[in-house]
Amino acid sequence: MPSGLIELTDSMVRQKGHAFHPSPVLFHKSGTVQSFSISFVFAILSTYPESGLAFFIAPNKNFSAAFPTQYLGLFNDQTNGDPHSYIFAIELDTVQNYDLHDINDNHVGININSVRSMQSYEAGYYDDKNGAFLNLTLNSHKAMQVWVDYNRETTQINVTMAPLNIAKPVRPLLSTTYNLSTVITNLAYMGFSSSTGTATGQHYLLAWKTFGINCPAPPIEITKLPRLGQKAQSKTLKITLPVAFIVLLLGACIISFVLVRRNLKNAELREDWEVEYGPHRFSYKDLFDATEGFRDKNLLGTGGFGIVYKGVLPVSRLDVAVKRVSHDSKQGIKVFIAEIVSIGHLQHRNLVPLLGYCRRKGELLLVYDYMPNGSLDKYLYGKDGKTTLDWTKRFQIIQGVASGLLYLHEDNVRLDARTNGRIGDFGLARLYDHGTIPEATHVVGTIGYLAPELARTGNATPLTDVFAFGMFILEVICGQRPIKINTEDGQLILVDWVLEHWHNGSLADTVDIKLQGEYDIDEACLALKLGLYFSMLALMQNDDLNPYIRSQCQSEMGFGTVSTISGGR
Repeated sequence: MPSGLIELTDSMVRQKGHAFHPSPVLFHKSGTVQSFSISFVFAILSTYPESGLAFFIAPNKNFSAAFPTQYLGLFNDQTNGDPHSYIFAIELDTVQNYDLHDINDNHVGININSVRSMQSYEAGYYDDKNGAFLNLTLNSHKAMQVWVDYNRETTQINVTMAPLNIAKPVRPLLSTTYNLSTVITNLAYMGFSSSTGTATGQHYLLAWKTFGINCPAPPIEITKLPRLGQKAQSKTLKITLPVAFIVLLLGACIISFVLVRRNLKNAELREDWEVEYGPHRFSYKDLFDATEGFRDKNLLGTGGFGIVYKGVLPVSRLDVAVKRVSHDSKQGIKVFIAEIVSIGHLQHRNLVPLLGYCRRKGELLLVYDYMPNGSLDKYLYGKDGKTTLDWTKRFQIIQGVASGLLYLHEDNVRLDARTNGRIGDFGLARLYDHGTIPEATHVVGTIGYLAPELARTGNATPLTDVFAFGMFILEVICGQRPIKINTEDGQLILVDWVLEHWHNGSLADTVDIKLQGEYDIDEACLALKLGLYFSMLALMQNDDLNPYIRSQCQSEMGFGTVSTISGGR
């Protein structure tokens, strides 16, 4: 044979491969098989043990009906064990098939008309010096040599193997007697067969010395063998390089898709006219990083205007509250942003400072100074049913809200480090969809604090804040939400409930029971009456009531001078 490398199977599953001597050999003389000797060098390169290969002598070269896997490309389920197959084989098997009684997954066997070996032994050889048995691993990615000898006189079959650098051992690995004259036909083909199963495997034939009848096989010149490493490497590269290229290409496409999608997701809306508001504009990335991707653990609360998250600005390390407001207005956005920035210029000790904004798709993000004590409602409605707000604090909060009043409800009241009441969301009802006609304006806010005219027309007026302030006073003093579902009486409207007690002369019974009577009853009743006045007067749609409200705050509750509500927000 030429000194090239024969590849019996490549990197495909459930595959079979064959290599044949080019012409049939005359084995019989006087009716019996003559003595013969053959040697060959093979190598198995597989990631996982998978079937194996075999040297065979068969009556023809047609193995089209043979199966791969454990059948080694020589038999199928019908021909396996058939005495008329006339196949003699030496198997080099790397899989243990229990149904074939294989001894292990690394053995050599002598087979007659079947893949079930008549004799087998673990792959290895006997050392000529001390007779010790030394194991060999068939699937070691190393070349090994095998000798097959048959003696006509004794009908003895010997199979010997060894590494390439070891001469043929004296003691064979396998030795048995069997008259091959009953198996091998007069003219027969010699060759090699290999197969794979569910995993891939490469089976190589590096050298094959044919024999002379009744004479030993000539020695194989080891130095002239093809280099298995180079061939195997080229085969590996031939397979892995295209696969690696495809994987890298797919990876690049996926990364590009993710980056483009992320950029689109984080894309901000910027227009030329916004340049003048640059100092008040935050980048979406900064707000995303500040809130850790708007994670739930940073959620401060939700309300009629949007969801609020706590954040820490990356560079300044300033604590902020970021409100995500949905904004779908297609007109008036320039005026909207201008008024947002104008609000940011307001300086008042009872207003939560608005630091700036960010605009992204249909979303507006407003950045406020963070109020460390959070929202007032968590102090009014603690989970344990207790309150940490005594009467003095409640009265102080009402005073602060009155001083900074523009638009409020109790979830919009934030408490700073000194528990002073500050208003958030101020002006948003008026700015929320600036530029649309009143009939199309969105109604925003929280049910219970919306004045009737706002719910009916969608148009905010100064009386909107009057109604909300009245409801706020009642809520702080009563410790009850504006609308409460009562399982016995159905829906409870706070203003109706307080008004009923006022008519019955039991106004003091509406004061929050969590105060346990520790409050100034005169101040409480006065504040309750003012809450009722503001709520009821707002319902009367009288725009001339603002001076009256101002005088009530100044003279009755000691709030001092406050801005005229009708004069702006």
